[in-house]
Amino acid sequence: MLFNSFQFALFFPVVVILYFLLPHKHRWWFLLGASAYFYMAFVPSYILILGATIVVDYFAGIWIEEARSSGRKKTYLLLSLIANIGFLVFFKYFDFLNTNLSGLADMAGWNYSPGNLKIILPIGLSFHTFQAMSYTVEVFRGHQKAERHFGIYALYVLFYPQLVAGPIERPQNMLHQFHEEHFIDYQRVTDGLKLMTWGLFKKVVIADRLAPMVSHYYNSPERFSGPELALATVLFAVQIFCDFSGYSDIAIGAAQVMGFKLMANFKRPYLALSISEFWERWHISLSTWFRDYLYIPLGGRRVSVLRWQINLFIVFLVSGLWHGANWTFVIWGALHGVYRVAEIYIQKLWGAVPERIQLIPPLWILQIFQRIFVLMLVCFAWVFFRSPSLESALFVTGKILTDWSYSSISEIGNTLLGNDEFFITLFFILIMEVVHYFQERGSLRILLAKKHFSVRWALYVGVLVCIIVFGQIYQKPTEFVYFKF
Repeated sequence: MLFNSFQFALFFPVVVILYFLLPHKHRWWFLLGASAYFYMAFVPSYILILGATIVVDYFAGIWIEEARSSGRKKTYLLLSLIANIGFLVFFKYFDFLNTNLSGLADMAGWNYSPGNLKIILPIGLSFHTFQAMSYTVEVFRGHQKAERHFGIYALYVLFYPQLVAGPIERPQNMLHQFHEEHFIDYQRVTDGLKLMTWGLFKKVVIADRLAPMVSHYYNSPERFSGPELALATVLFAVQIFCDFSGYSDIAIGAAQVMGFKLMANFKRPYLALSISEFWERWHISLSTWFRDYLYIPLGGRRVSVLRWQINLFIVFLVSGLWHGANWTFVIWGALHGVYRVAEIYIQKLWGAVPERIQLIPPLWILQIFQRIFVLMLVCFAWVFFRSPSLESALFVTGKILTDWSYSSISEIGNTLLGNDEFFITLFFILIMEVVHYFQERGSLRILLAKKHFSVRWALYVGVLVCIIVFGQIYQKPTEFVYFKF
């Protein structure tokens, strides 16, 4: 069930109303059933995969907590990890690994051609797998008590707002919330509804309007020049941000309406002054997951400089592979790994420059150049993320880097000037940035609260009108980009 569908527009208010009408002791099973129904609206049979991992992890958590020896604890943890990673590898990476093994066999002259299974990837498998893994790891570390209520644990994995595309929550934040009784709070409910509306605005008014523009260039890159493909890549950067952060806003808002608090997932990432800061602002729940469960166990920064840099590169490489079973995603992750390691040396060299020379340009000018440079690096990596194949990605990057001329720049200017759709979308992007400016300073809610109710409602109605008039809501609802991960 998509957040931007009429089906969800009926599902959500019914679930919320019944949730608050039910006594607290019955809410868990109702919410669990609603979440299962939400997921089964995609492919019903895949609920069995979640059910299998839920059973394994539920008992693994209890066994880990009750085990008296560290060896047994590790055995039960390993059982849980193998079950989760095994499902993930089979459904997401089997064909990818099989194809590459077949290619290597051909190069070596071996006869290996078993054929691919062409398995359909369960929606959101990477997300709920990582959330389930965080539970058993935290129980093993002693940071979380094993959940004895099977239904509550199942709800922790299946909770419908963040089941499909996150945020990837931790048991310390979520499990206790399912035990607590939530009451209707006008301010909390209205704030959640506003956030959901804002997320829908970013999805259907901006992301879904940009998607066909980006596809127009990326589906046939050989027809376009370097400037046109560079523009398409920048538009994709905006599209994927609005698409994914829009989903996160709807998920966080939907949970907030019912009294649950999910972690923030985005903080204006394209204003980052460095690649490390970009990953502190982009898909925060995933980047912190890799930090806590891969980077730190590898040794983090508590090792030699070379080993630290290798750790960073490994994390980004795995992050790329997490996003998809394609070499384009691996290279996307590897690029960010190279950026991050190179950043260490650049910062070291900059630190060696005398302070008086560093301050020659005003700080704000220096920060503008930093943000532009980081954005260029991020957009260059997005080419590999967006391209359907490695060959296509290399072709697009080659054109962006070499195929520039005065005539091609003039042509793209003429194209944009005659494209009303582009200017309408650009106008909404500017509105979004103004809203984000106030949101980041935490003053938007306070600012609106000071305004007359007629002004506030004029703004709310204005956003709804934009969604109805300019949003892509009358066609078949489009999936969110991160659903395929």
